[in-house]
Amino acid sequence: MTARRAQIAVIGAFDDLRARQLRFLEEAAKLGEVTAWLWTDDTVTARTGKPPKFPLAERSYFLNAVRFISHVEIVDPRTAPDALPAIGNNPPQIWVDEESAANQAREDHCRRHGLKYQLIPPRQFDGFPVPAFQPAVSARKKVVVTGCYDWFHSGHVRFFEEVSAYGELYVIVGHDANIRALKGEGHPLVRQDERRYAVASIRYVTQALITSGEGWLDADPEIQRLKPDIYAVNEDGDKGGKREYCAERGIEYLVLKRIPAPGLPKRTSTDLRGF
Repeated sequence: MTARRAQIAVIGAFDDLRARQLRFLEEAAKLGEVTAWLWTDDTVTARTGKPPKFPLAERSYFLNAVRFISHVEIVDPRTAPDALPAIGNNPPQIWVDEESAANQAREDHCRRHGLKYQLIPPRQFDGFPVPAFQPAVSARKKVVVTGCYDWFHSGHVRFFEEVSAYGELYVIVGHDANIRALKGEGHPLVRQDERRYAVASIRYVTQALITSGEGWLDADPEIQRLKPDIYAVNEDGDKGGKREYCAERGIEYLVLKRIPAPGLPKRTSTDLRGF
């Protein structure tokens, strides 16, 4: 019989998730099954003195898509941010924090309630390892998407969610030099290893790779190796000779409308970056 995994609690705003925060969640998940306790907008404002960049519904949607998270719960604004609310039949055994965020109030709360308070040291966040390949579990079609994914946001997550309905999803992330050549100086904001890591943290993604070619079709070497059935783009990405490229190689070309998840605002990396 499989031993029951430890129940892990993490808590916070989880606002504008970046690769380093995702690394923290990955390290927490190595300890057991992670429940993320997510602050409401009011709690974030009270805690930090300013409203979150992204509203609760959007933060929850993104967090639920992270493969390291098993459950997401909302922390009621009346609950102190340094205490876990009363939990029913599946209470945590360990509350995990970054070492830099060590908090005496949380440690005291854990002591009172018989929980372990565990800190993850900075050395565990060094670098962004190549994400593990998530092997296909069926004979589904193989789908590739390509892009920069510089400011990773809920719109990207929604695109991955939609595309993954067509088959096993392979995301090929543009390498730094090519992104700079296509978009100019100042691009990308985030290095290729971080961008790949963020993409691979999403549960809809089977594997994330970095391109090794050049131009709008810089993913050609990776596509030739993967031999996908489908190449998917959104409406903004329907350019650069991709349609003709697929026609020449017998790859189905799929263009999806850019529609955010229900109830969420439309997001673009350009708007978030400001240029």
